[in-house]
Amino acid sequence: MTSAVERTDDLVREYLTFRGFTNTLKFFEADIKADKEKGLRVDRIVDQLLQFIQSYDLNGLLDYWAYLERRLFSRLEDAYRPTIHKLRTSLFRYYLVYTVQTSRTDKAHDFFQKQAAELQNQAEWKEWFALPFLPTPEGNPIFASYFSRKWADNFTVSLHNFLSVLFQCMPVPTILNFDTEFQKIVHMQEENDVLRQKLFALQAETQRTKKDGDDGPLVHHKLPHYVSNMDRLGDSELNMVSSQRNSGLAVQSPKTTSFLSSLLPQSKKPPARPTLQPSVSSPTQSVTALPLKKEAANNQKAKEVVTAPKEAKAVQNVLGVPGSTEANLARQRRLQERKELLSKGSLQSIEKKSESVDVDTDVRSETHSDSGDALTRVLGAGTLGGNDKPEQPFIVLSQDEYGEHHSSIMHCRVDCSGRRVASLDVDGVIKVWSIDGIMQTKASSISKSALLSLEWATKRDRLLLLGSEVGTVRLYDTEAKKNLCEIGIADDMPRILSLACNPSGTSFVCSAAAANSPSNVEPVIPGSGEYGGNQVAGKLLLWDTKTMKQQLQYSLEPVPIAINCTSFNHNGNLLVTGAADGFIRLFDMQQHQCAMSWRAHKGEVYSVDFSYDENAVYSIGEDGKFIQWNIHKSGQKVLEYSLPPDATGPFMLSGYSGYKQVQFPRGRLFAFDSEGNYMLTCSSTGGVIYKLNNGGGMESCLSLGGHKAPVVTVDWSTAVECGTCVTASMDGKIRLTTLLAQKS
Repeated sequence: MTSAVERTDDLVREYLTFRGFTNTLKFFEADIKADKEKGLRVDRIVDQLLQFIQSYDLNGLLDYWAYLERRLFSRLEDAYRPTIHKLRTSLFRYYLVYTVQTSRTDKAHDFFQKQAAELQNQAEWKEWFALPFLPTPEGNPIFASYFSRKWADNFTVSLHNFLSVLFQCMPVPTILNFDTEFQKIVHMQEENDVLRQKLFALQAETQRTKKDGDDGPLVHHKLPHYVSNMDRLGDSELNMVSSQRNSGLAVQSPKTTSFLSSLLPQSKKPPARPTLQPSVSSPTQSVTALPLKKEAANNQKAKEVVTAPKEAKAVQNVLGVPGSTEANLARQRRLQERKELLSKGSLQSIEKKSESVDVDTDVRSETHSDSGDALTRVLGAGTLGGNDKPEQPFIVLSQDEYGEHHSSIMHCRVDCSGRRVASLDVDGVIKVWSIDGIMQTKASSISKSALLSLEWATKRDRLLLLGSEVGTVRLYDTEAKKNLCEIGIADDMPRILSLACNPSGTSFVCSAAAANSPSNVEPVIPGSGEYGGNQVAGKLLLWDTKTMKQQLQYSLEPVPIAINCTSFNHNGNLLVTGAADGFIRLFDMQQHQCAMSWRAHKGEVYSVDFSYDENAVYSIGEDGKFIQWNIHKSGQKVLEYSLPPDATGPFMLSGYSGYKQVQFPRGRLFAFDSEGNYMLTCSSTGGVIYKLNNGGGMESCLSLGGHKAPVVTVDWSTAVECGTCVTASMDGKIRLTTLLAQKS
């Protein structure tokens, strides 16, 4: 933030000078010189406090500390009042110790004369009034530690860290994000330059290899369209070309759609038309048998040219494309050359003729027309020969990283509109940040008590529900940046493990569990530890969102057990829960009772959710199983798949000197795409997307990567046409991956 403030100050000076606002500039410079916050630089603030102490300026020290309390500390919650009081006490003691060490006991007497009325009733100052009268206070056991260099260093470091965290968490104006965005753009430009050099090197290697292995004359290559327009095109097209190059001499499968068509948003794609299913048994029956190289002038080319008008006419009749047969034939040739260029990823050998430039120009203009898109779809549906390789179901359009957290993430959820993300770490820091356009923090808060659960409110999606480990639930307004209310849930069940808001917005369910025992072993319920230990008692409660009053408590059979995870269906009529005893329970929210329950996992259930058609329930448990259940037949498995240990937890992060951090699952461990055909889950290096096959089984189809620590929770927003995958890890980093589905 310090560099951002300094750069913004320079930009403001430049702007005022450019506009001729000389008087405003003078006042601006004067205010900067008298700035007590020192441009939000912590080192300068600490140095200013120490300078007051070294100059024995007690009045300046008191005034400056009062300013910091009024300007900065007043924004903090009441839970940090004791910390501020301790820092103030230590600052005054540091002043007194310095006066004694420098033999200025008169300054110590002066301090107590001015502060006696305030300090005489405070217990921690009772013995310090005798300090100026002791001949050797550094030898007194009460004051000896305060005269050591270690205590002074610890105090200055503590004060520095406290101010650093305060500046990190405080909301900043939008203009201060300019520097972050500028650095991001510079980094992207450097990365593009590196990729451009790699691409040119690969082209040179391809030409060299072709020259060494060909006895014929040297073939001149034409610079591809996607290279000459690399800055104008997006990274998505280059990624697509690269992936197809790595797949070898690729051939289009019958289900492959046009690449350029797939880059269009789904709402803007032309309506589906009946596609032609060409046969590959004879060149005269296949549209893809058109000649691809102009220099291949032989008898076979003559035959193809003869049959081409008939094939073009057949395509024209199917697609309803106007125009003459010759024009359609030329268009097909150009589109086929473009398609081969993108699929093979290598430069096509053509002669240096003036018409070659016109080919690419015409292709660029015509592929955006309805007839061009239709022809591309037909050509993409054909087969060029050889063995097909399955195409990636998604194109990675972009990947961004949010790094405002400094400890392991516990929860990370996208709101209903797909515009904002709420994230919570183990230190109780809540961040609300936008993903619509520029990624920037909108709200930040530090909880005075540890938080265990987080959920967006369905109606008025600016509200957050936050569950703590002291039995309270807070309703936080992310736009006003304040708590609207805080309610106590259950005194005997202080840990709020899960929150779920009804899609109607009228109520929410809350799972409360008993506290951990002092030995860190949770109390076991008699008779329920057969499939796993650490099963604690719990409650499942229904609360009214408007009145914030409890409506009822659900019955949990066979014993009251802690509910780890909850999820509503689309209309809020059904609620599915996963518990510590390994049971999944399905509740009828209209009858307010449990409709069915079954034992799902050996151990705890960590995450549950409904399928896309809501005829099934998916779950991940402590046993490492990902299971699909038929909700029409209680306890019937449809699919069972063993996930890697790094997808289900407990998650472990190793450090120096044998340090290990272990975190049990709290947030969502899996999420689905918009149609429920693909599932995103965790891994040690990033998110992994699996394809759910209709005939049973799963297969990994895409690894998002990008993390250096284990991913502990995921989310997949489908509110916009390009899906957004969110993966959060133990090092506090959150990756935002934008995907575009390739429709088959």
